[in-house]
Amino acid sequence: MNEDYPVFKKWYEITDWILSRCEQYPKTARFTISSRIANLTLDVVEKIIQAIYSKERLYILKEINIYLEKLRVFLRLSFERRYISGKQYEYIAGEIQEFGKMIGGWIRTCAG
Repeated sequence: MNEDYPVFKKWYEITDWILSRCEQYPKTARFTISSRIANLTLDVVEKIIQAIYSKERLYILKEINIYLEKLRVFLRLSFERRYISGKQYEYIAGEIQEFGKMIGGWIRTCAG
């Protein structure tokens, strides 16, 4: 499936990176922000799969955008609380930005 959908491949790589970072959060944050970040990340995987197999993609793709915004906020909070480094935050923010552009292109294709 991932060869046919670069968006899936991209998010799969992002998911792997995010989950490995979430495992390194301090114990005090593991059941709060770390858990929420991991769940949102996995929710995006599920939504991508839904979009791939659905005829009604537009609504699902817009939901993905909302999840990305939530993820951005939680990751910024993680950076500010020093759960992730500045370099890690810069990397993942750029990756999510690039992924968001891919979703935006998919939305334009579906809407147009």
